[in-house]
Amino acid sequence: MRDETKTVHAGRHPDQHDGAVNPPVYHASTILSPTVEDWERKKRARAADEPGVYYGRFGTPTTQALEEAVAALEGGYRSLVYPSGLAACHGALMALLAAGDHVLMPDSVYAPTRALGARLLQRFGVATTFYDPLVGSGIASQMRPNTRVVFVESPGSLTFEVQDVPAIAAAAHARGALVVMDNTWGTPLYFRPFAHGVDVSVQAATKYIVGHSDAMLGVVTCSRETWPRVRAYTHETGQTAGPDDVYLAQRGLRTLAVRLARHWENGVALAQWVARQPEVERVLHPALPDDPGHALWRRDFTGACGLFGVVLREGVSERALAALLDGLELYGIGASWGGYESLVMPMRPAELRTATVWPHKGPAFRVHAGLEAIDDLVRDLEAGFARLRAAL
Repeated sequence: MRDETKTVHAGRHPDQHDGAVNPPVYHASTILSPTVEDWERKKRARAADEPGVYYGRFGTPTTQALEEAVAALEGGYRSLVYPSGLAACHGALMALLAAGDHVLMPDSVYAPTRALGARLLQRFGVATTFYDPLVGSGIASQMRPNTRVVFVESPGSLTFEVQDVPAIAAAAHARGALVVMDNTWGTPLYFRPFAHGVDVSVQAATKYIVGHSDAMLGVVTCSRETWPRVRAYTHETGQTAGPDDVYLAQRGLRTLAVRLARHWENGVALAQWVARQPEVERVLHPALPDDPGHALWRRDFTGACGLFGVVLREGVSERALAALLDGLELYGIGASWGGYESLVMPMRPAELRTATVWPHKGPAFRVHAGLEAIDDLVRDLEAGFARLRAAL
């Protein structure tokens, strides 16, 4: 079954819901049993990790439908929902690490995940080292006897370095470490993490799976081997997500394939137009042929989303950048991405680096290409660059 078909059918069981096409929203905490025998049967099923509904915190038919669908798309064993993408990153890491362990994170990692490594994990006795995201198989030289997890995010969601995930995974596995990946940019449709050596895949479903900027959600998908540890930690710490947000993610998932195709098309078109502007030093988009990560992107990915970065030439002032961004009509200024609408956000990558040096001196901003007509998006940016030039 092709992925486009899976997005429509995976996790749906109309026969279990009186023929309803969409799995309904279950607002449920207590799940009643008609008899003691049924109560004991449910307890045994939960202990054996068998499908079923025991208590709302462990999942209802609403959450299980989404989890089943995401696991099928990612090629993993099973999935778990979390209340946000950051919560999913936290859950995956905490499930696999213990005091005295060491974790490696790329220098391009999502800033809140970076804070997990630099601050929170340290409080629990876990050491974190940040590494050059382009190190590839050279990651072996940074591994210690107590390295338990290598975290990857490819491309980085701010600076868009494409990592050699198979090479990193091979080096990690050779030394007994697991690989956890943030796969939000690629989504299950454009990057298959488990086929590239990943052990646990994390997504901010807030982004493309929900797709409408109206719900917070994270998903962790596990291999068969990592599932027991992640499941245990998730349930022991009470991680769950509200049924209405889960339902919105279910509904968004059904149109993911067609939405992503438009995001990809608009993103590349915008990136190409921006790259031609004389004030632009570089566009950070791995789907462009001149991007340093393009060869790896072509090898490992089957598509691109709508998120990319822009670096302006040295000498362009922050005031000129603000003139560009402030007057945009179709691009909101916002920190998220993955919704139907276009967004922009100023960024300062140099402030987040510790293992590598950000090589660019000019100001930078990030673009999320939404689903609007490309001609309208280009015209809005044309007016923005005119304002930038007037402010120079």
